[in-house]
Amino acid sequence: MAAISSCIRSLSKPSELHSSSSPTAKTLSIFSFLPVSLPRRHFKLTVQFLLKPSPVSSLFIKPPKSLQHNFCGNAIKCLFTGIVEELGTVKNLGFDQTNSFTMKIQAKVMLEDIHLGDSISINGTCLTVTEFDTVLSEFCVGLSPETLRKTSLSELESGSLVNLERALSPSTRMGGHFVQGHVDGTGEIVEMAPEGDSLWVKVKVGSELLKYIVPKGFIAIDGTSLTVVDVFDDEECFNFMLVAYTQQKVVIPLKKVGQKVNLEVDILGKYVERLLSSGFVDSIKSS
Repeated sequence: MAAISSCIRSLSKPSELHSSSSPTAKTLSIFSFLPVSLPRRHFKLTVQFLLKPSPVSSLFIKPPKSLQHNFCGNAIKCLFTGIVEELGTVKNLGFDQTNSFTMKIQAKVMLEDIHLGDSISINGTCLTVTEFDTVLSEFCVGLSPETLRKTSLSELESGSLVNLERALSPSTRMGGHFVQGHVDGTGEIVEMAPEGDSLWVKVKVGSELLKYIVPKGFIAIDGTSLTVVDVFDDEECFNFMLVAYTQQKVVIPLKKVGQKVNLEVDILGKYVERLLSSGFVDSIKSS
C-alpha cells in the first residue's frame, strides 16, 4: 500500500487532478505523453485512481523497475505468427508510480511457461513481462509513452479482452505470417457487415500505411494474422473477412464502428521499398 499511497500523494497537485463524476474517484490525464502539436481534445483517455481502491495483488503494487524494453526494439529479437493463443482480461491499467504506466492481465495459457522478460504480443504489441503470479494467473507489462501514442492500448479499460500470443519457439508451427509485434499505426473500423456466419470488416487507414497493404496480402490486426481482401485507395480503406471460428477467438468482433485497431503491415513491403529507394537495384544493374 505504500507505493499506492506515495503515487496518490505525488499526483494530488491541483494542476494534475480533477474531479470525476464519481465523488470517490479522481482522474489523471495522460496528455503529457502526447505530442505537443496534437490538440488535446482528440484524446479522451483518463486513468482513474480510486481514493478507496479495492484490494489488489502484490503484482500491481510492485512496479516494474524499468520501461526500457516495452517494445522488442527495431532489431528482430522476437517473432510471432499472428495466431492468437487466448483472450486475456485486463485487470488493472494505470499509473502505479508517477511515471510508470502498467497493465495487469489475467490469462491461463500465457502462465504455463512464463518467465520474467518474456515477450508477449498483446493486441499485436510486443511487450515484456515484468511481474507474474502463477497462483492468481496474472502477469504485468509496462507501457512506455511511445507505446501509448502508437497503439490503441490506451483505449483499454478494466475488463477489456485482449489478444495474446507468446513469442515463437523453434518447434512452433508457422500458422500465420511473420509478425514482429512492432505496431506501425492504428486504423479505424468504419464498417462491420455479416454475410452468413462470416463477418466483413472495413478499416480506414492513412496513406502512409495503405501503400504497404495489397489485396490477398498479409496484415496483422490487433495481432491477428489476416488476409486482406480488397484495397480501396479512393477511400483510404481496406477490408477483410472473419470466419465464424476466428470470430470466437479474437477481439475484433467485439469492437464497434469508430474504434481503433492496431496495424502491422507485412515487413517484406517495407524492405522492398527501402531497397528501391536506396539505389540498390541500380547498383546491381550497373555491375
